[in-house]
Amino acid sequence: MTAAGTTVEFHRLIVRPDDDDPDTVVVGRLRIGEFVELPAVYGEAIALLRGGLTVAAAEERIAAEHGAEVDVAELVDALTDLGFVRSVDGEAVPDPAEKAPRSHFARLTERNVAWLFGLPAKLLWLTAVAAALVTLALRPALLPGYSDFFWGDYVGLTVLVNTVMMSMSISVHELMHLMAARSLGAPGRIGFGTRLHNLVVQTDVTGVWGVPRRSRYRVYLAGLAWDVFLMATLILLVAHAGLPGTARAVLQALIVTVLMTIPFQLQVYMRTDLYFVLRELLRTRNLFDDGLAYAKYLFGRVTAAVRRRPAGAPDPTTGLPPRERLATRVYSVFLVTGAAVTLTAFALFGGPIVVTTLVRAIEGVADGLTGGSALRALDSALLILIEGGIQTLFVVTFVRTHRHWFRRRGTAPAEARAA
Repeated sequence: MTAAGTTVEFHRLIVRPDDDDPDTVVVGRLRIGEFVELPAVYGEAIALLRGGLTVAAAEERIAAEHGAEVDVAELVDALTDLGFVRSVDGEAVPDPAEKAPRSHFARLTERNVAWLFGLPAKLLWLTAVAAALVTLALRPALLPGYSDFFWGDYVGLTVLVNTVMMSMSISVHELMHLMAARSLGAPGRIGFGTRLHNLVVQTDVTGVWGVPRRSRYRVYLAGLAWDVFLMATLILLVAHAGLPGTARAVLQALIVTVLMTIPFQLQVYMRTDLYFVLRELLRTRNLFDDGLAYAKYLFGRVTAAVRRRPAGAPDPTTGLPPRERLATRVYSVFLVTGAAVTLTAFALFGGPIVVTTLVRAIEGVADGLTGGSALRALDSALLILIEGGIQTLFVVTFVRTHRHWFRRRGTAPAEARAA
């Protein structure tokens, strides 16, 4: 419990006005990616404590200047729990940052990457995209088609090369998110994740909550901007560089693989790049989780009505502002519908295609081992290696990120058991 005469030293914090409410401030610590919204007067209390005032002196100053009673001691206790306080009365406080994962590419500073998002880079991007569009208008035969994906006679080799190229493009896509965040002074980490049945590479840029909304769009759209620029550059190379036939075919396949990733970003019922853009446009704080909670609430009401039982949990959106409540309820419909359609399509088409592909590849390997074509066997083995590796990585990532789903029933967390 913080005493009246206590002095406090904070870690490096961001304290900025809220984007939507002038009477609220956002307080956060980039190192651990933790941010909270507080009344503006609490932001002033933090400033006074930073200036060396004691808890009691800060309360008195705020009461004199604003006529408001603020429990600064309670504020300090809450900020300590969040990991924002470095020391109390000169005594160090345990720092959660010691256990927090480090930001990737820590040597990339704002000074290193800011030029990527400056006016010259934007003009280069616009020029490349405009030139590519003009080229496609004059030479419509260069418009990408599905057949461009199969540039070789051996499917396994083709898929292997295309997968490597797509992996490299996705890596740069995520690196652009990270560099966009770093250009704003925010940390970031790149790792694997899952979206429904999809294995994805994702970048954790929670630290961008420390910058105003208009700057956060840069981070969310940086990956798509790279995809569009890459496709435009490849189109110009194919059209004007005079490349050999195989090289042109491989680049056209890369155009198709990059193009195939863009519709995924439109699936805003998952946490895609454009979902975060939508969340900002709708001025919502946690659109996906709130929408999912509301969908579960409606499902619970329907289930209770069918069973003729009283409704269970209350509406989770009642505490939201009216505008945000409406946006969340509408979004929940798209979330449920989109997820249902996607999973159904995968069950009817995607899943069977993957299984059939692997079965036929195994048959190809078996045929090669019993006197059949060695090249076909090698091609099939490559296909098994690629598709099997992707599916294995998906399972491992899914289990790692959903460990709570796989706990034995009746087993409580250690804190609950200790209680």
